[in-house]
Amino acid sequence: MVAIVTEAWALAGCGVASKAAAQEAPVQQHPPAKKAASFRGVSTIRCQDRRKAAVVSRRSGLASCVLAALAASFSPLAARAAVLEEDDDIELLERVKEDRKKRLQKQGVISSSGTETGYLQDLIYKLSKVGQAIDKDDLPAAGSVLGSSSDAQWVQNVNVAFSKFSSSPEEKDMVDSFNSSLASLITSVNNRDAESSKSAFVSSATTLEKWIASAGLGSQLKGY
Repeated sequence: MVAIVTEAWALAGCGVASKAAAQEAPVQQHPPAKKAASFRGVSTIRCQDRRKAAVVSRRSGLASCVLAALAASFSPLAARAAVLEEDDDIELLERVKEDRKKRLQKQGVISSSGTETGYLQDLIYKLSKVGQAIDKDDLPAAGSVLGSSSDAQWVQNVNVAFSKFSSSPEEKDMVDSFNSSLASLITSVNNRDAESSKSAFVSSATTLEKWIASAGLGSQLKGY
C-alpha cells in the first residue's frame, strides 16, 4: 500500500514536474524568438536609414552638380561682362582725352585770336545799346546802332569770328540762327515795329549767349 502511494506520489510528482517543464519550455523558447524579431526590426530600420541616407546623398550630389553647371554657365557671361566694362572704361577715357585735347586746342585758338575776339566784343556792346533803346521804345536810336543792312561791315566781321571759333555742327547751327534773328532785328527796327523788334532782339541775344557758352568764350568776353 505504501509502495503504491509512494509510486502514486512519484507519478504525481513526475506529472507535476512534466507539466512544469511543459509550461517552462515555452518560456525558455520565447525570448530567443522575440530577440530575433527585435533584431530583424532593428536591421530593417537600419536598412531604411541607409536607403534614406543614400537618397539624400544622391540628391546632394545632384544639387552640387547642378550648382557647378550653373556656375560654369555663368562664368563666361561674367567674363564677357568684365571685358565689356573694361572696353567701356577705355572708351570713356579716350573720349575724355579727346575732349580735353579739343578744349586745349580751342583755348590756343582763342588766345591767339585777339582780333576776332574784339569783333565779338563789339557785337556785345552794340546789342546792349540796342536793347536799352528798344526798352525805351527809341527805335531810331536802335537803328543808328544797327544800321540799315544785315550785310554791313561789322556784321561781316562778326561772322569771321563765328567761323573761327565754331568747331561743332551745333555751334554752326547757332550761328545760322543768330544771323537770321539779327537780320529780322535790323529790318524790324528800321520799320519801327516795336513788338517785332523786341522779339527779334530776345532771340538774337539768347542765341548769342548759347553760342558763347558752347564756344568756351565766356571768360574772354564782357557784358554778354
